Amino acid sequence: CSPIYGACGMISALILAAGQSKRMGQPKMLLPWGKLTVIEHVVATFLNAGVEDILVITGGAREHIEKAINRYPVRKVHNRDYGTGEMLSSLQYGLRAMPDQTQATLIGLGDQPQIQEGSIRLICEAYQETKSLLLVPSFRMKRGHPWLVARPLWSEILALKPPETSRDFLNQNAGKIRYVNVDNPSILTDLDTPEDYQNSHP
Repeated sequence: CSPIYGACGMISALILAAGQSKRMGQPKMLLPWGKLTVIEHVVATFLNAGVEDILVITGGAREHIEKAINRYPVRKVHNRDYGTGEMLSSLQYGLRAMPDQTQATLIGLGDQPQIQEGSIRLICEAYQETKSLLLVPSFRMKRGHPWLVARPLWSEILALKPPETSRDFLNQNAGKIRYVNVDNPSILTDLDTPEDYQNSHP
């Protein structure tokens, strides 16, 4: 069947872009990345990988991020709790906003512009082949993003309360995880500090 649609049902992507970029000192989603901004590059990579339903969760620098991605066919939801809710609240906002036909969601990071189309496709294809409820990309035995969670497990994420995190959810469901081996470290790399950016941007 087709990469994302067809008899397989639908895979949506949830891109978390609500952070305050405190360690970067400026909104990292808006930093230049080639001819685009960081967040545009992430969105474009997911679109190019064949994901047709993409939801971007905004928080800090909301207006600027929304303006940057306005030309892309993506949905946007603002996390009103971004200042206090950490990444978990963005994840919960996003799952609540998923369309009824979505069977599984990719959890991606808005500050991970190195992510490659091929890695995203690998995870989607593994889901369609196995229908595993939880798929996590792995590079040299380290877990990365985007990981995929199928609808039957969403209620467990929605039930988490701070200080619990998505990592707690993954640890609690360790026995359900099917790892997808990826041959490049881009699934592990995000941008937190000016040094991260200087060392990696094209």
